[in-house]
Amino acid sequence: MSKKENTIFQLLLSLVGISVVASVLLAAVYIVTKEPIEKIKIEKNNAAKIAVLSGFNAETGTLIEMNVFSEELEDSLIVTLAYMDEQLFGAAVATYTNKAFSGRFDIMVGFDPEGNVLNTVVLEHHETPGLGDKIDKKKSTFSEQFIEKNPNIKTLIVKKDGGEVDAITAATISSRAFCDAVNNAAKAFQTALKNCEVDTKNELTSNNIAEKEENHE
Repeated sequence: MSKKENTIFQLLLSLVGISVVASVLLAAVYIVTKEPIEKIKIEKNNAAKIAVLSGFNAETGTLIEMNVFSEELEDSLIVTLAYMDEQLFGAAVATYTNKAFSGRFDIMVGFDPEGNVLNTVVLEHHETPGLGDKIDKKKSTFSEQFIEKNPNIKTLIVKKDGGEVDAITAATISSRAFCDAVNNAAKAFQTALKNCEVDTKNELTSNNIAEKEENHE
């Protein structure tokens, strides 16, 4: 083997060695950071639930999580029903849209029992700084206009498309996507309520059957 070939071979071995070490280090970092990252994400979501349920007392109230399938997204959304004094206070829905400028963003939406929006919190997004990132209330007041609107009574659409929502200047796609995410959340909440009604009726039916059997005996 010539000196030149030997040098090339040594370089290749070095590159392979560096690649292997880098892969091992990346895997190690992933394993070490995976659990803390998941924990932070859970804490962020829990804080967002309380934030969007304006007026809800987390110390005395009860939260019940359920997965609800969204036909629009072909995926399940987590709906958290909130109760105070055994009465439905509202719900926090972790929703998302795939129609954003950067593909997808996630938000938490709070609703009162009638389906009116209480508040919203952006969980994660990759929208353009100075434009689409204004969906976040830290960047602008855009999301405030959704409060008290009921997507089940009237679907949320930007004015450019014939609706009532003021779009973010030069960020119509992000604005449309935000509407889409809130609309998806509203539908999931209504589905959750229907599922609860079915469960309650089934439970009542079972109790009535048991009572009839006891009386018959």
